[in-house]
Amino acid sequence: MQYQNPIIRGFNPDPSICRVGNDFYLVTSSFEFFPGIPVYHSTDLVNWRQIGNCIERPSQLPFETAKAGEGIWAPTIRYHLGLFYVTSTFKGYGNFIIHSADPATGWSDPVKVNMTGIDPSILFDGDKAYYCTNQRGADDREAISLAEIDPDTGEMLSGARMIWHGMSNDRPQYLEAPHIYHIGNWYYLLAAEGGTGFSHMITAARSRGIWGPYASCEKPLLTNRYTKGTGVACSGHGDLFEDGHGNWWIVHLATRPDDLWYSHIGRETFLLPVTWEHDWPVIDDGVSHIASEGPLWAEQKPLEPWQADFSCRQNEWLLVRKPIWENYEFLGDQLLLIPSTDQLSSPLGQPTFLGMRQMDIECTVETEISFDPAADGSEAGLVIYIADYGYYAFGIKREQGKKWIIVYRQDSSFVPVQIPAENGPIRLKIKASKQEYTLSCACSRQSFQRISTVPVLTKADAGKGFTGTLIGLYALCSASEKSKAAILSFTMKQGT
Repeated sequence: MQYQNPIIRGFNPDPSICRVGNDFYLVTSSFEFFPGIPVYHSTDLVNWRQIGNCIERPSQLPFETAKAGEGIWAPTIRYHLGLFYVTSTFKGYGNFIIHSADPATGWSDPVKVNMTGIDPSILFDGDKAYYCTNQRGADDREAISLAEIDPDTGEMLSGARMIWHGMSNDRPQYLEAPHIYHIGNWYYLLAAEGGTGFSHMITAARSRGIWGPYASCEKPLLTNRYTKGTGVACSGHGDLFEDGHGNWWIVHLATRPDDLWYSHIGRETFLLPVTWEHDWPVIDDGVSHIASEGPLWAEQKPLEPWQADFSCRQNEWLLVRKPIWENYEFLGDQLLLIPSTDQLSSPLGQPTFLGMRQMDIECTVETEISFDPAADGSEAGLVIYIADYGYYAFGIKREQGKKWIIVYRQDSSFVPVQIPAENGPIRLKIKASKQEYTLSCACSRQSFQRISTVPVLTKADAGKGFTGTLIGLYALCSASEKSKAAILSFTMKQGT
């Protein structure tokens, strides 16, 4: 059956998956955004819904310390004896494990694992649990290391032992993202090499015993490094699984690039079928594609429009770093935002901001806002955000005692837009395409008028590009502001 990649669109890198009966659960990286580690659910592999977040309480991890691109990296999800386990890295905190009986909620406080390296993974094998990262040894060669652990306490029950040095052995590059599997009579080790850009790939090795020695597969399992112009780049960082029907698959990250490899909406989650040859996993031509085919049992459906429910904090909403919940009032028929003096441009700020992942390259976002700021410098509206050094603001602002519709970017080379704003609620619309965003507004029940067309945020605007574009709501002030921004509606839908 045919399907289209990515299966989870927008900023969703480093996917990891587990199956429990007929249900599949998938997690991805979330970096400095809170809540952390989104949990997606599916019964058919191609239609996914976010059901929760693993890091749902600010007390679980020190988000206030997370600069852009830091925070949570590369989670792994596994299921064992009635519990879901997720392990990940928090930059500056280290590796940790959490668990829950219900993947949608109720995740434990983290236990730390005293093992260095990033991208940790767990293998439950019989009555033992093993933990692997890309911890290096005394000779400082890139390596994958393994230890036996207690997954409930994080205690290491053995020393960490290097088990593999990558496909090129003496000269691996960015060896990371290890996953170990016990399949048949073999232990398989999958990893990522080549960095998360154009040279990214998935490599593999196998051994008869958990501790090795591991023999490398002679070529990468997957890479798009030689396939410029196919519409897919950066393929790597995968997790292997069986679907309960005897079929094998891999989920992995990739981009739909703007240029050679970068995508402003971020690295996304792709799915490919896997077969076996001579006891090695094989991916057809070793390349990821948009149009794919595999042994599915359900049709892939279009994405449904998303509409905010202001009676609760929905799973899809993201904040920057540790939330200040008193700045958000969910009243059912509307959301009140209290402007913060922390700005969107602050490297460690906690601005009033609610965003959601841009759901596709082409999408449309609309909101209706009522805001009558009392102080000069106060503003609220929509924001297109990748990082504190890469965003557009589009909203209402008071300057010199007057109210304006404004568009600006955190970049001195961009010429801001400022036009007079009428009183009363104002509707704002963003139409996203591969190259640009078209920004429009409408007062009262009038038709939309284009205000500006701005280019998408490039790699130069957004740094390394670990994250991807969020589109959402914000409210800021330069000093104190007694007025609140009333958000009357917010919707996002696929297409323009």
